[in-house]
Parts: sequence; C-alpha cells; structure tokens
Amino acid sequence: MQIFLTISTKLLQSKSKPFNSLTWIPPLFLQFTKQMSQTTSIPRNQQRVRDHGYDDYMEVGKKIRKVMKFQDQLLTQPNSMIPISRLDMLARRFGFKQYEAGKFILKFPHVFEVFEHPVQRILYCRLTRKALLQIEQEKIALFAQLPEAVTRLRKLLMLSKTGRLRLEHVRIARKEFGLPDDFEFSVVLKYPMYFRLFDAKETRNKYIEVVEKDQMLAVCAVERVREKEYREKGGEEENVRFYFRVNFPPGFKIGKYYKIAVWKWQRLPYWSPYEDISGYDLRSLEAQKRMEKRAVATIHELLSLTVEKKITLERIAHFRLAMDLPKKLKDFLLQHQGIFYISTRGNQGKLHTVFLREAYRKGELIEPNDLYLARRRLAELVLMSPRKANMDKELVNYRRRGDDDEIADVRRDNTENEGDHSTVQETVSQDEEREESVDYDDDCSSDSKYTDEEDSGDDVTDDLGKETS
Repeated sequence: MQIFLTISTKLLQSKSKPFNSLTWIPPLFLQFTKQMSQTTSIPRNQQRVRDHGYDDYMEVGKKIRKVMKFQDQLLTQPNSMIPISRLDMLARRFGFKQYEAGKFILKFPHVFEVFEHPVQRILYCRLTRKALLQIEQEKIALFAQLPEAVTRLRKLLMLSKTGRLRLEHVRIARKEFGLPDDFEFSVVLKYPMYFRLFDAKETRNKYIEVVEKDQMLAVCAVERVREKEYREKGGEEENVRFYFRVNFPPGFKIGKYYKIAVWKWQRLPYWSPYEDISGYDLRSLEAQKRMEKRAVATIHELLSLTVEKKITLERIAHFRLAMDLPKKLKDFLLQHQGIFYISTRGNQGKLHTVFLREAYRKGELIEPNDLYLARRRLAELVLMSPRKANMDKELVNYRRRGDDDEIADVRRDNTENEGDHSTVQETVSQDEEREESVDYDDDCSSDSKYTDEEDSGDDVTDDLGKETS
C-alpha cells in the first residue's frame, strides 16, 4: 500500500510538470498571434512624418490669405484706394497690431502701391496693375469653368447618403470647388433640372438636393486611374481592382509586416462612395473593414473634386455625417500617410490642410487647370523680390526722363527754328520797304545796281548775325 502511494505521487508530479509547461505556453502563443493580427491590418496610431514640400506650400498660402484680406478691403473702397491711417485701423480686425499694416503692404510692392494723394497730400494705398490683372484673370477663369463646377457640385451631392447637403457648408467651401460667391443664384437656381433648394422643417436650414443621380457621373477618379494604369502597364486584375496609389513621405519607416498589411489592404474590396449601402448588413468585421476603405475612397474623391486637390480638415468635418466618415478624422487620415498628407503649417497649427499626394509633385499640381494657374499668379507676385519692383520703378523713371529730355530738345529746336524764321521774315520785310523807298534813276548803270544788291545782301547777313547772336 505504501509502495502504491509513492508511485501514484510520482505520477502526479510527472503529470503536473507538463501541465505547468502548458500553462506557460499560451501567453507566448497569444502574444505571437496578437502581433501577427496587428501586422496584417494597418496600424492605427501612426507617427506623423512631415513633408517639407507641402509645408512650404502652406507657408506661402499663409501670406496669400493675408494679402487677399487686404485686397478685399481695397476693392470695397471708393476708387479702390484707402488712406494708410484708415487701413491700419481696419487691419486690426485681421489680427494686426498698430502700424503693422503699413509694414506688411510694403513687403509686397508688386501687389500694393503706396502713393501721395495729389490734393489731400496724405499717403494712400491701392492695388498695382499686375494685381488688378491677376484678379481679372481669376474672374475670367472662374466663369469659364462654370460648367465643370456644376458637374463637381452634382457629384459632391451624390457622395452624401441622402443626396443633399447644407447650403452653408457648401458656401464655406465654395472656393475649393470652384464655385462663385453667388452660386446660390448663378448655379443652384439657374439649373433647376439638376438642383433643388429647400428649407428643412426641423432646423430651418437651407439644403441643396440633387434632383436625379446620374450613373454616368458615379465613377470615381481613382477608378479612371486604375483603368489607365491597367491598360498601360497590365498586371493581375486582383491587384489593380481595389488599388490606391501610395507615395509615402521621405523618412517614413516601412517595416516588413507593414508592407504585408498594406498589400492585404490594397486587395480588400469595398463599396463605391456613390453606391447606396442602406440595404447591407454592416455588423460583421468584414463589413467594417470595407466601410473603412470606403471612407478612404470618399475622402479621395472629395479631394479630387476640388480645384487645387486640397481642402482643410475642418471643412471635411462638415460633410462627416452626410458621407458616413469616421469621427476622429485626423487619426484616420494619419493611418494612410501614403495617400493623404496633413499639413499644420500656415496658421500656427490651428489649421489642418489635407493634400492628395498623388496629385502633387515637388509642390506643384501635376495637371493644373486655368483657375489654379490664375491663383498661382498671385503667389508669384507675393514671392517676387522687392528689389525687382524698385528696378522697375527706376527703369520707368529713366524712360520718363529720357522722354522728357527728348521733348525738351524738340521744343528747343522748334523755338530756335521759329526764331530764325522770324528774323528772316523781318529782314525780308525791311528789304521790301527799302526797295520801295528807293527811286531808281535812268542814268544808273548796271554796276551800280549790282553793288546795291550786294550791299543789301551784306546788310541782311549782318542783321541775321546780330539776331542770332
């Protein structure tokens, strides 16, 4: 009996050892499986990597926004000019301190011109000819692309799940979509076959609604890019069908498992942003992944509809509920830094601007349009050196001085010619009077007549010499 008990205890001890080892193995296994599950999907908390090309673009945009505020103030004034003292008072609304407005406009002599009023004898400010020409070119380009703006507004309304958007939200983002300031009358009410304007009973807010969804317009820009690349380069259809162009910023660390996660995400199917998904069951994990990729496609299409392929994050947030976008937009976009770039430059970190990376190269739009080029003309005037403006003024003044010298020489020659002509007339009249007063005798010989004529000629030359001297 004692021998049986000892054997049984040894057996229990031997069985307990593998049990303890089994209890120690699952944490490693769970940790390994957890690590693999994280690498097969794109990590959510991504470290933000700056791209200085886009940040420098926004630094220029910061100056342009301030310049445009001064332009709007000048254009609302009579004769489009304003005294410097009054401009300094109005500039305080823009955040300028006292005497900062004058220093600011002197930095951009190609846009603003400071001159002395001929009557009041005080300093005034007005826009230069180059700035007025740029404003006129932008207006011409804006109205020339108005049919395209109508199509963009139709597609923007089709992106919403109800086919309608608040008028105020569209008005705030009108410049990004190439719409005029009076688009409510010149676009919405002018095309009743496309748009309907109504007031909501619950909130009493004005809404724009698309009359009918055109399936010819329900094609995303990324789908056209995929079709073009597939026709030119070829490849497997499965790799291109749901593919997005990815261009990571310089310095972005891409690990092995991150590449696998991006590769799997690129092959993940999703619903089109223009497709109605109200009849689908969205409770499964696969449906949630598809909805996340659909949100990426929606923001991609929203940026493709803009003129400059960029828009602020705050204006995207206005369409969040209407387009089923996630709540934390910034974290969501940082998850896809190869497709979008968020710049915090331009307004001391308070403004977040989202760029479509595939549309830009070296800080310039790859496929520019006329409206974009007209707006970039203002950036060229802002960045132009003040020394060139001073040189232009010197050249103009030199040209005016040269013209004045030429005019003075011409006037001097004319006065001298007129003086010579008058002296000649006086001498001729004196000769005529002298000839009339002289009585010729019959006894005068031909020599005497010759000597009289010679003497009269000498008298004329003497008189001319005296007059000219």
